[in-house]
Amino acid sequence: MHRLSAVDLRDRFVKGEISAESIAESILQRIAAHDPKIGAFLHFEEERLKKLAKRLDEKRKSGKPLGKMAGIPVGIKDNIHIKGEITTCGSLFLKNYRAPFDATVVRLLEEEDALLVGKMNLDEFAMGSSTENSAYHPTKNPWDLNCSPGGSSGGSAAAVAARLCPITLGSDTGGSIRQPAAFCGIVGFKPTYGRVSRYGLVAFGSSLDQIGPLATNVKDAALTMEVLGRHCPNDSTSLNLPGENYLASLESSIQGTAIGVPWSFLNDLEASAKENFLASIEVFKSLGAEIVDVDLNLLKYSVAIYYILATAEASTNLARFDGIRYGVRSSRAQTLDEVYEFSKQEGFGPEVKKRILLGTYVLSSGFQDAYYRKAQKVRAQIIAQFKKAFSLCQVIAMPSSPFTTFCLGEMKDPLQMYLQDIYTIAANMAGLPAISVPSGFNREKRPFGLQILGPQCRDGEVLRFAYAYEQKTKYSSHIPPLFEV
Repeated sequence: MHRLSAVDLRDRFVKGEISAESIAESILQRIAAHDPKIGAFLHFEEERLKKLAKRLDEKRKSGKPLGKMAGIPVGIKDNIHIKGEITTCGSLFLKNYRAPFDATVVRLLEEEDALLVGKMNLDEFAMGSSTENSAYHPTKNPWDLNCSPGGSSGGSAAAVAARLCPITLGSDTGGSIRQPAAFCGIVGFKPTYGRVSRYGLVAFGSSLDQIGPLATNVKDAALTMEVLGRHCPNDSTSLNLPGENYLASLESSIQGTAIGVPWSFLNDLEASAKENFLASIEVFKSLGAEIVDVDLNLLKYSVAIYYILATAEASTNLARFDGIRYGVRSSRAQTLDEVYEFSKQEGFGPEVKKRILLGTYVLSSGFQDAYYRKAQKVRAQIIAQFKKAFSLCQVIAMPSSPFTTFCLGEMKDPLQMYLQDIYTIAANMAGLPAISVPSGFNREKRPFGLQILGPQCRDGEVLRFAYAYEQKTKYSSHIPPLFEV
């Protein structure tokens, strides 16, 4: 059953060929057999899943209409709330925190009869590119268990790659869906900012965060977007737009279209990654698309700008974790000041502390003009440069990462780790839809990802180009050898 796509699973369930209970049992057996090797889940809801499956079978028997996600198991990154369940954000600070409400995306999935499986591992508070910053355990890459699955949505990506779950949700602040998708050889989609509600997502960088699907193929991601892409009155940044039928437009030809490539921004690509990217461009040419050079020279500043803006927003958002309102309170504290000091000291990991300190610094008196406001001005210029580039082409193609996955513990230099996101950050700063699709392997059989970006609110266009590439190359059908059975 693990070889079936989400769409196939749903269709077979709706036709009565398989039951929701058999799907749930298959998923639970696969998690029990394989997740100890990977560490993709922080916890899975066995009893909840079985109850949902039983209720869904009864619903089908009674002849009631079934939702778009009927019978499809979905994993949820553990910074997204499921009512009554623990939301840890991969942090010791929230190890005892139970969500008092459902995130909008969770509610929408359940309304469409999805089977929620459990919570996925992540870098603490979504801060990291390797899932090594989780306070509980690292997650391993199903293609090479010595390697990182990427981050911060590493648990979500690894679960899909190992076929423990056909679809998972992640959050993307600077590439945290697309980079792990590339490292794990799966599809990861970051929607237009505001297309999917952030209500119920624990905030990292509020002007950058976006929830999106990770899936084995583009069609499954498109199906999930049809469910998630709804206006939400609880989120002030949610776009008040009607839902779209993304699946209907996937099959349209891309012949005669133009794809932009910022060639001057790709000079520093590692040799095998460059070779892979050039091969991907040839695939688009064979599909009848024209390749045009676009000027995105400001993207060379994107990492610096991102780590000013994202840490500033993180420092503000994480101020609420004080040992009084949420999570664990230090048992050592005797005074109010000690409650604040010791709770943060014990609850936050080193990467989170580093980013809070950096964000507090760039917002402090005397430095706000020098750093934060200047970064916002450059961000506005990057958005303008993207608009100019999109006047020449429908979408833009770039690598998802400058190289493929690395060994766990190998990336000691924090600056090198931050450079993981050099090709993904810009989409978050400009609020653009972007997708990573599998584009092949290096000599060690580690996956590469190709990234496609589109103008704001042209999510369907991005999915269409990704689907055309996927159908031509078939890389999405590959399963890591250790997890084929």
